[in-house]
Amino acid sequence: MKSFWFSLLWCFLASVALRAESAQKNNVVLILADDLGWSDLACYGSDLHETPHLDRLAGEQIRFNQAYAASPVCTPTRASILTGRHPARLNMTIWRENALNRGNRRLLEPVTLDALPLEETTLAEVLKQAGYYTAHVGKWHLGSAEAYPQSHGFDVNIGGTLWGAPQSFFYPFKGDQYFSDWRYVPDLEPGEEGDYLTDRLTDKAIEIMDRCAGEQPFYINLWYHSVHTPIEGKPALVQKYKDKIKRVRPVNHLNPDYAAMVESLDENVGRVLTRLDELGLRNQTLVVFLSDNGGFINGSRLQNGMPVTSNAPLRSGKGSCYEGGIRVPMIIDLPGANQKPRVVETPVTTCDLFPTILRSLEVAWPEDLVLDGVDVRSLWSDVHANLDRHALYFHYPHYYPTTTPVSSIRQGPWKLLEYYEDQTLELYHLTDDPGEIRNLLDSQPSVAERLRTELKLWRESVSASMPEKNPHQP
Repeated sequence: MKSFWFSLLWCFLASVALRAESAQKNNVVLILADDLGWSDLACYGSDLHETPHLDRLAGEQIRFNQAYAASPVCTPTRASILTGRHPARLNMTIWRENALNRGNRRLLEPVTLDALPLEETTLAEVLKQAGYYTAHVGKWHLGSAEAYPQSHGFDVNIGGTLWGAPQSFFYPFKGDQYFSDWRYVPDLEPGEEGDYLTDRLTDKAIEIMDRCAGEQPFYINLWYHSVHTPIEGKPALVQKYKDKIKRVRPVNHLNPDYAAMVESLDENVGRVLTRLDELGLRNQTLVVFLSDNGGFINGSRLQNGMPVTSNAPLRSGKGSCYEGGIRVPMIIDLPGANQKPRVVETPVTTCDLFPTILRSLEVAWPEDLVLDGVDVRSLWSDVHANLDRHALYFHYPHYYPTTTPVSSIRQGPWKLLEYYEDQTLELYHLTDDPGEIRNLLDSQPSVAERLRTELKLWRESVSASMPEKNPHQP
C-alpha cells in the first residue's frame, strides 16, 4: 500500500511540476493584418486613421520602420512567415487562385504551387512538438482542404479556408455583392445580425487564451481579414471619419470606410492586449503585429472612384516591388516587464519571424532545414546591430495592376528592380530617396550591374520560377 500511495504522490507532483513548467514558457500571439499599408497607422504617419492601441504598443516596445513582406501579395508572404523560407524557394509567388494561371499577356506567367506543401516544416509544427497549444484564427489562403491549418501543425482552425477574402464583414459573413462565387468564414456560428467579423475573430482568440491560461503555453495565429476588400466599416465609425475628413482635410488618406476598418482593427488588437493583461500573461507573451503586403491602391470600382488607401510617401502599393508594395508596419511586444521602447531602421523581412520567434522561445528546429530568414534578436538590444545577411530579395514574376513581372534586390541603401518584359532596370538610393523618384541607373551603372548579377545568382540559387515569352504576343 505504501508503494501505491508513494507512486500516486509522485505522479501528482510530477503533473504539478509539468504544469508549472508549461505555465512558465512564453506564449506567442502573431497578429497579421491583410493589405494594411506601411503608412496606415497613425504611428507610421497616417493623416486620418486613429490607432491608439497600436500607437501605444509601438511607443512602448519595438517599431520596425523598414520591415518587408517577402512578397507584394498575400499567399506567398503567409507561407514565408510559417516556414522562414522565401516564396521563390517555395515556388509560391502568387495568391492561390492564380497559381496555375499563365495568363495571355506579353509574358506567360510561371505555373506555381497553389498550396503550402505538407512536407514543409512550419512554425506551428515545431511549437506543437515543443508542447505548445497551436491555434489558427482567421484568414489562411494557403491551399484547399488537404493543406488547411490542421495539416500544418495547428491543433485548431477557426475560419481558415482556401478563400482569400470574405464576402462581407457583417454576419453572416457571406453574400454576393463583391464575388461571383459563394464564400463563407466557418466556425463563427451562432451569430447575430450586425456582428462584425474582426470582432468575432478576436472573440475566438480570447477564448483560446482563456482556456490555455495557466495550463499550457500557446501559439495563436490571429490572421485578420481586415483591411482587405470588401471595404466595409462599422456605420458609426464611417460617419465619424466622414465628419473628420471635412474638419481636418487630410491629403493622403481620404476613405472614411477604410479608416473605420483600420480603427476596428486597432480596437481588436487592444482587446487582445487587455485580455493578456487581465490573465497575467502579458509579460509571458511575445506579441507580433504586422501586415502581409503593402496597402491596396487599386479597386476604385469598390468605392465610387475613391482610392482605398495611400502608401505615401512610399511609391505604389500591393502587387508592386516598389516600397509601397512590400514595406509593411511591424511592431513586436517582447515578454518581460520594463522593456525600453526602440525604433529599428535595419531592414528585416517576414522570413525572419520563424528563426526569431523560435530562438526567443529557446525552441530548436530541424538542423537540416534551409532557412532564408535570420534571427534578428540582436536588434532588440542594439538597433544598429549588423545582421548576418547579404541582401534582401523579392521575386514577383506575375502581372498585377501595379506591375509587370519583376524581381528586386535591396543591399544597404541601394535597391535595384529588374523588369522582365523589356529588361528595364531601375536603381534607387533609399536613404536619400525612400519614395523611389530618382532612377540613378545612368549615374551609377557599376552599382546597377553588380546588383543585377547578384540578383541573377540568387534566383538561380533558389530555383526561382521565371516568366516566358508568349509566342502568341508581339
